[in-house]
Amino acid sequence: MNPRFVISSVMLVAISSSLTGCGSSTKVTNTKETSVGQQLIDLDHARQQGIINDSEYAKLKKAVIKNND
Repeated sequence: MNPRFVISSVMLVAISSSLTGCGSSTKVTNTKETSVGQQLIDLDHARQQGIINDSEYAKLKKAVIKNND
């Protein structure tokens, strides 16, 4: 699996979860929301598999947590 794809996917999930419901008068319901815990588990799995390195993991972990405060 392409590491950039995994990183992009994780960041997309983090960003989209922070924007849910913004900028529209019509409420949009995401039928499949990924919890913060699941995002962190997925990141850790990617790190353990060597898809991302420890530095990338640390940055993405901070982004996931920050976007879900």
